[in-house]
Amino acid sequence: MSANFSCYGETAIQTPHVDRLAARGVKFTNAYVTAPVCSPCRSAFITGMYQTTIGSHHHRSGRGVRKIALPEGVKLVPQLFKDAGYFTTLSGWPISPNKLGKSDYNFEWDTAVYNGSDWSQRKEGQPFFAQIQTPGGKLRGAHPEQWEKVCEQAAKRLGSQTPSEAVDLPPYYPPDPDIVKDWQAYLESVRLTDAMVGEVIERLKAEGVLDNSYVLFMTDHGISHARGKQFLYDEGIHVPLIITGPDIPSGSIREDLVEHIDIAALSLGLAGIEVPKVMQGRHILGPDYIPREAVFAARDRCDETIDHIRSVRTQRYKYIRNFLSYRPYLQPNAYKDAKAILIALRRCKQRGELDDVQMLHFSQRRPMEELYDLSSDPYEIHNLAEDPGHGEILLAMRQRLDSWMEETDDKGRQSESIEMYDSDMALYLDRLKGRFPKRLQVIEENIALMKKWSIEGR
Repeated sequence: MSANFSCYGETAIQTPHVDRLAARGVKFTNAYVTAPVCSPCRSAFITGMYQTTIGSHHHRSGRGVRKIALPEGVKLVPQLFKDAGYFTTLSGWPISPNKLGKSDYNFEWDTAVYNGSDWSQRKEGQPFFAQIQTPGGKLRGAHPEQWEKVCEQAAKRLGSQTPSEAVDLPPYYPPDPDIVKDWQAYLESVRLTDAMVGEVIERLKAEGVLDNSYVLFMTDHGISHARGKQFLYDEGIHVPLIITGPDIPSGSIREDLVEHIDIAALSLGLAGIEVPKVMQGRHILGPDYIPREAVFAARDRCDETIDHIRSVRTQRYKYIRNFLSYRPYLQPNAYKDAKAILIALRRCKQRGELDDVQMLHFSQRRPMEELYDLSSDPYEIHNLAEDPGHGEILLAMRQRLDSWMEETDDKGRQSESIEMYDSDMALYLDRLKGRFPKRLQVIEENIALMKKWSIEGR
């Protein structure tokens, strides 16, 4: 989910538990992930490295016969904590002592980096490093019956329901009833997530460890929507980040640019553990921290759909480069195309109900470069890349991105091998057999189309 919490300015709902965290600690208003989809993002987060540097940039890659190994010297953050004597955990929701939470890392790793799934399993007095994963935006599901369910769940648990009239859609989405209902369910999932955060805080408090623990709250990428998840607009990469703990000033706000990989270095630094020199994340609360002038993000293959997009964002400008500009914005993707909101968008198009901004979703080609002035265009609608008045800014942003790709050894500069693609697709298809026969056929057709386009140089 995105930063749709009341402490971040969301007015349709109230999120008291996350708001209290922000009041107790520091809230970052410009935190960004380096990938707008879960597995590359988590691979980066858990190593403090750009997924493009460690070769884990393709979504759900290295899962088949062909594997991906981390570069020499790169270690998972929980391993570094474990080596320092910490009890390390990975918890799903609800927290269970019998099952690890979702990892979704795109490389070979040893589950032994985690001692367990609940810090209650540690020795008395042993410090702990815990990752706790709530369902987040996935609570809302993808279809109307699931939207109704989460709304009912919110009403039952929280005593009220967010009215559909409170929904304020971004201008690039039409007010179709299904899209409004989906966003309403999304807001309810935010409220339920807030309640889960409250449960964790109450447990830490009851156990007497809250006052000497650092608590970090974030999401792993933006809302799953047509222009959010899988894309490099702010809807896909801007996330909340709140940190509380000893010596962190209450109610402080940081507006400088940070990346989610910085949490790796931050966590180690707060614990007094040496940050590996190879780590690209920065200790954003450290005494020697030098603020970033820009943040970077990358989108590559997602499931069966091949793509290659890079972005650089400063406080004011966003530059996006579409390396496969000759492909449509909404390339075929079985996961997203099955969502009721995408079906609704296409229905609106057929009915002629979309304005020029909303029709951008259906462009059959993308501009090679996109440039947005975020101060006047926060929704990233007006592309200034061909505006002569922004030529110097375009050149500077273009060069900044080129330098980052070179300096960080962006592995996406080389196409994924057909052998790796086939290896991952074979496992993907095998897992869907017997479960989603209709989607299976769509994926097979999409795979054939991706290969055809690649051969044609599209």
